Amino acid sequence: MQMTYSLQFIYLLASMLLLIAFAMLSQRRILSLINLFALQGLVLSLSTFVVAFSTNQQHLYYSAGLTLLLKVLVLPWLLHRLIRKLNVRWDVETLINIPTTMLVGIALVIFAFNLAAPISQLSESITRGLIGIALASVLLSLLMMLTRRKAVPQVVGFLAMENGLFFAATSATHGMPLVVELGIALDVLVATFIFGIFFFQIRETFDSLDISNMEKLKDDNT
Repeated sequence: MQMTYSLQFIYLLASMLLLIAFAMLSQRRILSLINLFALQGLVLSLSTFVVAFSTNQQHLYYSAGLTLLLKVLVLPWLLHRLIRKLNVRWDVETLINIPTTMLVGIALVIFAFNLAAPISQLSESITRGLIGIALASVLLSLLMMLTRRKAVPQVVGFLAMENGLFFAATSATHGMPLVVELGIALDVLVATFIFGIFFFQIRETFDSLDISNMEKLKDDNT
């Protein structure tokens, strides 16, 4: 009975993760987008903790704590500080309108569940049914990256996509070795610092974070 309640709670958290991915996809304000990313990290951390409790996988407790520290506290703080220093506008510009983006997102979710169905049957994990949700979250994050004109929302989409990949690893294999997870966490943190420097360079060069300016510069050089 305890395992049943744990599984139900994990599925509830997985549903919340997918809903947050949709909310991020439809979000028009950078500040709210970062807050949603922090909330996604909190749900991911809690989900990892419940999986650790249900399966008695001790290393997942460390993974949950690392996710809480990095995805809920450190990275959102760095992103908030970055947008304050850059004095970024709060509106998020999209390449296509939000209703069309949401329709594409729904189609990607259907595709993800159909694609994950045979993979889930091969997994022996108690949470194998969550692979479709994890894949859908990854695809929605990728769609957010492709439909945003500004650099900052694209980086948030990249970080959200990493959240989806981590959730997939947790649901399919009960997590990766702790050394690998520490290495990935360090890579994500370093990547955030590099992106921050990259943002400042774009701002100094173009006085804007719109990536279309870089495409115009490429066209002029060719």
